[in-house]
Amino acid sequence: MTGTLDIELDGGQTECRPGEDLTGTVRWLFDDRPDKVELRLFWYTRGKGDEDTGLAENLTFESPAPSETRTFRFALPNGPYSFSGRLISLIWAVEAVAEPGDHVARVEFTLSPTGREVMLGNRSA
Repeated sequence: MTGTLDIELDGGQTECRPGEDLTGTVRWLFDDRPDKVELRLFWYTRGKGDEDTGLAENLTFESPAPSETRTFRFALPNGPYSFSGRLISLIWAVEAVAEPGDHVARVEFTLSPTGREVMLGNRSA
């Protein structure tokens, strides 16, 4: 299955606060009808050590047409907050996956009381 998959957050929203709604649009155009398109709200860590992930919510678009535009709304959880430290960072994202195939689209955003990433200071031992 060939085609395109895209996510757009309303207003280009990338700085989010707990309890707010994250809204946007997911669009796809494929040569064949996908079995399903799933949209995931999740966080993951990046840096040294093992990568952790946490799924906050997901939406499944059953029986999608080969070409569609769908809107979505997620109520953002209270945490964990987005942060960057010397060894590890926590990143929030919305990801769309079309099956079958390997079509994936991802948009990252920050989640914190200020809407900005929490920066962890360097501490001496």
